[in-house]
Amino acid sequence: MFTIKNKGNYKKNALEIELSNEKRGDGLMLENSVTMVLIILIINIVYVSFFTIRMILTLKGQRYLAAFLSMIEVVIYVIGLGLVLDNLDQIQNLVAYAVGYGIGVIVGMKIEEKLALGYITVNVITKEYDRDLPKALREKGYGVTSWAAHGLEGDRMALQILSPRKYELRLYDTIKNLDPKAFIIAYEPKTIYGGFWVKSVKKGKLFNGQKDEV
Repeated sequence: MFTIKNKGNYKKNALEIELSNEKRGDGLMLENSVTMVLIILIINIVYVSFFTIRMILTLKGQRYLAAFLSMIEVVIYVIGLGLVLDNLDQIQNLVAYAVGYGIGVIVGMKIEEKLALGYITVNVITKEYDRDLPKALREKGYGVTSWAAHGLEGDRMALQILSPRKYELRLYDTIKNLDPKAFIIAYEPKTIYGGFWVKSVKKGKLFNGQKDEV
């Protein structure tokens, strides 16, 4: 009886240990699965952010900086893709890769907006002919070329204004304060050559007062 009872207890304890090990194994697998998903997600967000910034820099002519970023980008890409290819049997990894790609595009664009590289050209047509408007904008550091124009309702002033992109929103606010009814069109120039204004900006001679405010 004693032997039979001990055998029964032994089997019961062995079964409990086995169940405990299975639960622990399932917990570790779940934890590893979640960790892998997070790693793939973060890696792809970083990779696509670099990719988006590099493409924008390439379009803006920043070839050397774009080349440097591409070296970092390809290393991240190989690591992320390798993790997914090694775990193709787990659908959550593919989902994480796709979601990370989408988020990376948004993050990359947000970073580029914060960096605000390059310049912006703004064409303005005033509601009325105002001789003081170009002077007021030049005093704030903007490059302004103005000429007389004629519209459907009479004389106008047309202005072409050049500004670093990081001061773009400030420029719009300034124009609206000086002429709330002004017509504004903005675009990014691909190439800028010549003129004193760009050289002055690069040397830090303009916008000194605005740098403290921004």
